[in-house]
Amino acid sequence: MEKNKVSRTALLMAYCRGYHAVHDDSKIFDDFLAYRLLPEEDRVSFHQEFTLTSQQIKSIDPASAALCYDEAAALAWNMRSLAPLPLAVSRARYSEDSLKKAESIQQYVILGAGLDTFAFRHPEMVEKLQVFEVDHISTQSFKHRRLAEMNWKIPANLHFVPIDFTQESLTAVLMSSSYNPQLPSFFSWMGVTYYLTRDEVLAILLSIANIAPPGSMIIFDYMDTDAFDPERASNRVQAAIEYTRQQGEPMKTGFDPSTFAADLAPLGLRLYENLSPADIEELYFHKTMNGYHAYEHMNFACVIVE
Repeated sequence: MEKNKVSRTALLMAYCRGYHAVHDDSKIFDDFLAYRLLPEEDRVSFHQEFTLTSQQIKSIDPASAALCYDEAAALAWNMRSLAPLPLAVSRARYSEDSLKKAESIQQYVILGAGLDTFAFRHPEMVEKLQVFEVDHISTQSFKHRRLAEMNWKIPANLHFVPIDFTQESLTAVLMSSSYNPQLPSFFSWMGVTYYLTRDEVLAILLSIANIAPPGSMIIFDYMDTDAFDPERASNRVQAAIEYTRQQGEPMKTGFDPSTFAADLAPLGLRLYENLSPADIEELYFHKTMNGYHAYEHMNFACVIVE
């Protein structure tokens, strides 16, 4: 990510969540505030970017091209077929469902928060939690400006903690805030691991293990190693890897799901749940009527601090 530049992928994820909330009847995750927080010029930009022509669609999926009779239909096809909307809404749903089920949690730490709207959608939960949004200072500054423009009142229990994940220690950054290492905590780390190196991912997980008491939870998504093999990766994920590279936010890292528990054990972490794309499909997509499917090569993990 370029210095002093808001994350384009953070804006895209907000656009995807907002599109789903507005345009889909059967909702996996209802982020009804996402479109309001995203500036209009960015909504228009993504709308234009993801509205393919009939010829473009025909080159990818000839059978669907005839059904894309106008801009709205063409955009809907792309959101189902190529855009990361299914990933954006399913991982948000998994994270917040897991938080609601967690017991005795007093602190909620959102790593790589982007334009997350949890603190504004769930005031009843924020009253009982200290919420920490941890992200790059450029993205946080952008969000602060938007909150001010919208005249949204920032809850007293919401704390913004700037960080450069590649240069700064998560331990040092959190300990310089009002985060309390003695309180049971829930960490949501969605949409970040694959932009870091393997060593950076493991170092951050170790930092969490060192500053969160036993029983604390970490929820995150990760790519499997096949995603980076052109002969094995799905077309949709290959397109995502190319898109993020063009945005200056290249994807770098995947893990082997079959050995992931062994990777985490030396860090003092226990892999409690490890959802494959097939698991995610069954959990969130098999009953929807919108034509969405789980993102290939993407896994959701729930880890417990031992």
